[in-house]
Amino acid sequence: MILARERMVRQVRTHAIEGEQAFEEHVVKIYRCSCVVKGGRRFSFAALVVIGDRNGHIGVGYGKAKEVPLSVEKGIKDARKNIVKISLAGNTIPHQIEGRYGASRMMLVPAGEGTGVIAGKNIRPMLELAGVKDILTKAHGSTSPKNLVKAVLAGLMRLRTVEQVAQLRGVEVGQ
Repeated sequence: MILARERMVRQVRTHAIEGEQAFEEHVVKIYRCSCVVKGGRRFSFAALVVIGDRNGHIGVGYGKAKEVPLSVEKGIKDARKNIVKISLAGNTIPHQIEGRYGASRMMLVPAGEGTGVIAGKNIRPMLELAGVKDILTKAHGSTSPKNLVKAVLAGLMRLRTVEQVAQLRGVEVGQ
């Protein structure tokens, strides 16, 4: 049972629906919950899933069911509903930013070419599926996978490129 769950967590699959770009999925964490009843324990499962196209689109989903595969499917469906576009500057992010969610804070720092994704095991797949190839990260506060993933998503959604900021301010980039 545990080995099957670990194999599923490491699995990355690609799905493409007609007329839609191909999204890769990664199961970040499988949560097992038990309810004690007269005959013993009744288990239910929850899956934290991240999907992305490696080109600036990322989605996070959370699904719960009585079986692991059903919870993963629900998580993927939820992630597809919550896809957001993030701003990238080449292979990294445009500027340093801190994402916050609950008791978690995640510092995201742009890195030079060839640095790679320096992040923990829960955050690395999310950044890779978003299309970030060079970045430094540091987690502060709670290291719960749910909160960390949502903190990174909050930070990535607040990123702005130079052109976007110039357009908001009504100035040209050269000034």
